[in-house]
Order: sequence, then C-alpha cells, then structure tokens
Amino acid sequence: MTVRRDAWGIPHVTGSSVLDLAREQGRACVEDRAGQLLVDRLRGEGRSAELLGVAGLEWDRFARRALLDAIGHRAFDGAEPETQAFLAAYVEGVNAALPADHEPWQPWTPATIFLVQHVLFGTFPAKLWRHGAVEALGPEAASLFRAEGPPQGSNAYAVAGGRTATGLPLIAGDPHRAFEDPNVYAQVRLTCDEFDVAGFAFPGVPGIQHFGHAGGVAWAITNAMADYQDVYRETTESLAGARRHTETMQVRDGDPVDVEVVVSDRGPVVLDLPDGGWSLRTPSLVLGDLGLDALLPLLRARTVDDVEQAFAHWVEPVNNVVIADTTGTVRHRVAGRVPRRPEALRRLPGHAADGHRWDGWVDQLPRTEVAPDGYVVTANDRAAASYDVIGVDFAPPHRARRIAELLDAQQDLDVEAAGRVLSDVRQTAGASLVARSEAIDGDVADRLAAWDREMSADSVDAALFARVRGHLVDAISSSEVLAALRVPSPYGELLAPWFALPTKVANSLETLLAHDLPFGLDLDLLLRKAMEQAGRDDETTWGERHRFTSFSQQGQTPPPALPLSGDTNCVMATGWLPGRDESIRGPVARYVWCLGDREASRWVVPLGAAGDTDSSHHHDQLETWARGGVLPVAESKEMGGGS
Repeated sequence: MTVRRDAWGIPHVTGSSVLDLAREQGRACVEDRAGQLLVDRLRGEGRSAELLGVAGLEWDRFARRALLDAIGHRAFDGAEPETQAFLAAYVEGVNAALPADHEPWQPWTPATIFLVQHVLFGTFPAKLWRHGAVEALGPEAASLFRAEGPPQGSNAYAVAGGRTATGLPLIAGDPHRAFEDPNVYAQVRLTCDEFDVAGFAFPGVPGIQHFGHAGGVAWAITNAMADYQDVYRETTESLAGARRHTETMQVRDGDPVDVEVVVSDRGPVVLDLPDGGWSLRTPSLVLGDLGLDALLPLLRARTVDDVEQAFAHWVEPVNNVVIADTTGTVRHRVAGRVPRRPEALRRLPGHAADGHRWDGWVDQLPRTEVAPDGYVVTANDRAAASYDVIGVDFAPPHRARRIAELLDAQQDLDVEAAGRVLSDVRQTAGASLVARSEAIDGDVADRLAAWDREMSADSVDAALFARVRGHLVDAISSSEVLAALRVPSPYGELLAPWFALPTKVANSLETLLAHDLPFGLDLDLLLRKAMEQAGRDDETTWGERHRFTSFSQQGQTPPPALPLSGDTNCVMATGWLPGRDESIRGPVARYVWCLGDREASRWVVPLGAAGDTDSSHHHDQLETWARGGVLPVAESKEMGGGS
C-alpha cells in the first residue's frame, strides 16, 4: 500500500485490495486534513461547541435536533455488508493516523459527515422564508422573489465525441459553494486491482462521490434544485404525543447548555416557535438511507450504464448527473428521491395533520440521451418542462444559455477550450438593468451602454455596473413597503442567509425590473438615484472590490485575497452579495474529464491539498484557480516519493 503525491501534494493512493485502499485513503486524509476532520465529525455529532465555543452552539442545537448522527448511524446499519466494510476500513485508516488527543471515529461517522455537507442544500429554509413573505405581503411576494436563498452557481456539461477534438466525449464543470478553508472537496486518485479513479472526495468520506474519471467512464453532478424536504407547523397540541429527551452540550470556556430533542410523527422539531415549532421531514430521515450503496459501484463503473445504476441508490441531495464513456455514449439524468405528496407542500410549509403522508417517490425523473454530435448543460436551471415533477424553484437560465452559446461556437472542443468555457465572465443577467438605464441621460448610462458586459477583474466599467446594482438593491431593500421583510432571521444565524432581504432583492432583481411598480416601487426613480450615486463613487476596477475571501472554522491565517473576475450569474460565478463586494462563494473545484485521453484531463481547487497553512500545498493552486485555469491530473510516472 502506498500514498504517492504529485507536484501539488495531491494523494494518489494505491491499495492491494478495495479495503486496503479504503484504509490508505483514510490515513492520507488525516495527513492532509486532520483539523477539518475533527471539526466536521464534531459538527455531525452536535459537539462543535466543545472545540469552537459558543460560536458552535447554534449549529450543534440544529444537528442534535435534526438527528444528523442518528440518521448517519441508521444509514450505515442499513447499507449492504460490502458498503459497511468499505466505510469501516476507511475509519480504521483514519483512527490509525489520528493524533493521540483526537477521539476515535465510529464506522458510521463518514455517513454523518456526508449528511452534514448536504442537509442545508434542500428547500426547507426557502419554504420558511416564503411562508413569512406571503404572510407579510401576500401571494405577490412568492412570485416576485426567487426563493432558493443563497445564489446557486454550479455548472456541468457533457459534449459528445462528434464535437470534440479526440472524437470521444468531454465532461467539464465546477461546483459552487461557500469558500471554506480547508476546501470542501479534496482531489484524490484511488487505484487497486479493481479500478483506477481520479476525482474529488469530501474529506471524511471514502471513495469519490460527485465528480470522477474512472478511465472508461466519467461523471459529474450539479444540484437539481429539487423539492425533497418539507417543514411542518407544530403546535402544543400536535406535539402532545411527541418523543422527547434532553441532551447536554459542552461548551469550550463556557457553561454546559441543555437542548430538548423533540420528534413528532412528521419528523424532528428543528426550529422553535412560541407555541410549538417546525418539524423537518427528509428522504434520508424517512428511509434511513443516505445512498451509501452508490459509493463502491461508482468506483467500479466502466460504462454510462454502470454509473447510472450506481446512482439508482442515491437519496439526497437530488442531483443532475452527466455521464460519458469511451463508447461515445453521453447521458444526463436526475438522481435521488423526490417525494410524492400534496401539491400545497411543494410551495408552503404544511399545516394539516395528514399533510406529511408522502405517497412514495416520483418514479420518472428527468433523463436525456445526448446525440453523437450534441451536448447537455446543467446549471441549477429548469432544463426542461419535465423538471416540473421535481421542484418549483430553479436558478435563472443565464449560465446554462451562455455555456450553450459558447459550445455552439466550438466544433473540435479540446481540454483547454473546455476549461475556458468555465472561466467565461460575460454578465448576461445584468442586461435588464443596463437596458432600463438607457432611458436615463448621463455619463453613467452612456458607459453602461458601451460596456462589453465582461466582469473582468481589471474592468472599471464592470465595477461601475456593480455599484449601480448595489445602490439599487440597497434602495429597494430599504423601502418602506418592504419593511415587513427587513427583519433578522427568526430562526437565528444558521438560516440568516435565506432571510437577508438584500440578497433576495439581488437574486430577484431581473424579475422585479420586468414588472411595473412591483409592490408600488418606482424603480425608474430608484435606478436614477442609484446611477447618480454610483457616478459620485470613487472609481476602482472590479478586482479591487471583488476579491477571494475564505472562511476558516479553525481560525487559520487566511490565504491571499486575490482579485477575481466573474460575478453572480456569470458562468464563472464568483458570487456577489449585497453589502460586500468580496466573493465568499464560487467554484470550489473546476475539472475537465477527457474520455479520449485521461492524461489530458484537468482539475483545480481554490486552495490546495493540505489543510495546514504552514504547508506549501495549502494554497498553491489558488493563483491558477483565480485566473480561471486548471492543472493536469498527473499520472503516476510524474509522482514524487511514496509513504
């Protein structure tokens, strides 16, 4: 068994068997990310306050009340024996390498960590926000404000061989999340006598879950934005027969805190109300399943059919999956469990006592075969009318349309060109704001009209557009007619991003601009004032304002705040949030999988392989990533020494 590392410190793990490989992957992960593994394990168990102090209490309360570790335990117990052995071997490797002062892991700990990474990717926070907005402003609020909360940005596309330079398919993409330090994904290559797979893994979870190249087949995912979570209004009466117990949370440098765990017949109560609370119902809770039985079949896959059969085990989050193999087959499907339930629950939280009775699962999820000279693009959007069976809220179509436009212009797509598609910074979503500004005389309007719509780091006009947009969002958000929505999250900081009115306005700006006097707002007057204010602001480039900013739960020294091109709703969706021009979320990985020549494949992450800031591999990929680049997926002949 060996762990060899390439020039960027990325582990290429070799095992004599599948279980030996799992042990080595666990050991290598501790070498790279011991601190991250500690934090994520404690978060899954609702114990992060033991390490982080009071800053971890809100998450711990949610984790315990949502039964995250219990669901992970159930999922492990319900998995196939071979899956259990795979996870247990990984945990053996972790435990063998952990520092002496770390508690040992349990066999189900990887399952709990997997759930921690996904539980807030569903729809329940958006439903709670929409519920409050409709009560405050009426049904118009639901139609004019997009409700998925923090902006999405993930892209994935697959191009058939008839359009590529090698004559075989290409897959490329970039998942978007908050910038965390260490990075949420880790690059890894796993080789044994059964398979040889390169891709991205969640630290703490064995195998390669979301993005992988197995030689003969490759796959990638984006969030399908499906509606698979429900929340229910619980009252004192409805909780009369609920199961209850109290747990004590230890707090570093503080007094212990008790939390009551309450489980109704609809689900665990995760949020408090004066006379009850909100209970949460998810597929993983109902089934006691996290899709763990997909892990080994994905590694062993050789064809598109193999990958699709592996994802038949998938539960949540519900994802778009694009798959291609060396036979030339290219396919897209939605994978996961979407419940069938009363229509009302797809839009607002449930109230009726029997409203939780899910009637099985949607059995015809969207699926597409791609023509030999075609392509498929997924970007969190409503890709087709068939998506109506999985949800009601999707990301705007701008990124998907722009990727399609760029692919249409290519006939012999190669790896380099595929990577450039992902670094495109054309701001198409801002067209409605620019068009509306044309009726307002002045230098700002003239500059916006002449602007090339590129959100380049060195562009002063991109910065001007961003200032106009920011001032307009601020003006709308501070208007008296929206005062009822201008309140902090009633459920604490954990759900604050979904309740931030300026973010809602920014995400919905295009829709608002398309309506006359929405909520009685005179948008032309507000836009004129925003343009006047932007014209008086100090001139900067976009990159001076828009810089990479990461968050570390371990309190590490931050990496350089490099200038970034891109913007929310660009393909290179380095997200913008009102009130701060720094980018705190964006592509947490970027990859190009070449089926014609795996050695030509590329990948990159914003930081690096190592979690320790003292390591030369902590952020050695950052500059390449920031300029939209990718790095080679090195073969073993390019390796350094083993361990």
